[in-house]
Amino acid sequence: MTNQSEMDDEERRRLPQLLASAENGCTANLLVALGFETDLVVCEVRAGLATSQTEPELVGRHSVDVTRVRITEAGRRALDSIRTLQVPRGIPGA
Repeated sequence: MTNQSEMDDEERRRLPQLLASAENGCTANLLVALGFETDLVVCEVRAGLATSQTEPELVGRHSVDVTRVRITEAGRRALDSIRTLQVPRGIPGA
């Protein structure tokens, strides 16, 4: 059984991975629907690892404002650092 701290750590790793894989970022609503806490997203933005911007998006015939979250270059570097630490050296194909 995992404790809250381990789940938080997992979410902190999962969020930048998701944002890095999404060419145009993700809407804040999608992140919440995927189980990310709003506070975590806000922390990542405040730390400079992600940005959030409100943009108009066409839904049917209507334009609605959505908040889009994207990874920053600093976020990509942090993610690369995490990946480097997780890959044991000397393993073929790593």
